[in-house]
Amino acid sequence: MAFWRVDLGGRGPGYALADILAQAAAPALKADMINHVAPDILVLSGLDHDHDLHALQALRDLIAARGHDLAHVFSFPSNAGLRTGHDMNGDGRSDTADDTQGYGLFRGAKALAVLSRWPIDLTAARDFSGFLWRDLPGALLPPVHADVLAMQRLSSTGHWDVPVQISPNKRLHLLIYQAGPPVFGGPTDRNRLRNHDETAFWTLFLDGALPMPPPHAPFVLLGGSNLDPFDGDGMHVAMQTLLAHPALQDPLPASLGGLRSSRDAQHRGPPELDTVDWPQAGGPGNLRVSYVLPSRSLRVRDSGVLWPDAESPDTHLLGDPENPPTRHRLVWVDIESASLSSPPLVD
Repeated sequence: MAFWRVDLGGRGPGYALADILAQAAAPALKADMINHVAPDILVLSGLDHDHDLHALQALRDLIAARGHDLAHVFSFPSNAGLRTGHDMNGDGRSDTADDTQGYGLFRGAKALAVLSRWPIDLTAARDFSGFLWRDLPGALLPPVHADVLAMQRLSSTGHWDVPVQISPNKRLHLLIYQAGPPVFGGPTDRNRLRNHDETAFWTLFLDGALPMPPPHAPFVLLGGSNLDPFDGDGMHVAMQTLLAHPALQDPLPASLGGLRSSRDAQHRGPPELDTVDWPQAGGPGNLRVSYVLPSRSLRVRDSGVLWPDAESPDTHLLGDPENPPTRHRLVWVDIESASLSSPPLVD
């Protein structure tokens, strides 16, 4: 299974769908990358959401045309671009992309999605995206008006629990999210605090400290935390705490490309684990911000990050190094199917 910040969208409603249907260079290359890895389950962020999932279905068809079939698709509506009608960041306006439940120029911009070889239990899927930030135990709330906190959701994009029925006795829950960036939060430091709490949500969820109980069946947490455990911006303790959770294991997906492209002498984390290439001067450098974390009971066979080094025959998959279609790298983990057997009584 794999997670990827695919970056197909954000310009305006319908643009992502039009590009996919036209087999434009960027979606075509990204479909090639997905076909190269050929995951059985793929979670994407950064793909625009529409009500009938036309863009997601078109992307599925584009991937299938290259030989890899992921017949089942799923997505909840996204918080990104969901208007509140209120001034959420204190700038005196109520009509900007910041005055939404999650930053977005339009409803559903750069959302989450699931593609799977196996059926998804639509009736059992849980969407936690309406959970209010202020209701998180120990929430690090910014100094904003109480009226804002009364409506501000925690999820900038979404927090989901999506069950996949792999066989009659093999059921796997996908715990999915995409956090906002820990920067650009203005004088209240809103984004940095929210970024921390979007990841802290899962620690509390797995501890049974939230109103919604964790699943009984095996699970994998897949998502983009926008947070490296050691480097870059943000409150690293949230990611460190989640990675150390006793219910999870970290397969440490690595790549030779990440190792060899590291340019920051102050980099504290292992560069081979990085999942994004941000080379701009004065920027955060390469970071580990995308994760696939299986539950402790699952047996991991292998893992990796699709980041070939410059000498690899697969380096063309990343596109033009001067103008790549995305800076993010696909992260994958291979799980032993026999370890997926659910207990007799599943949720």
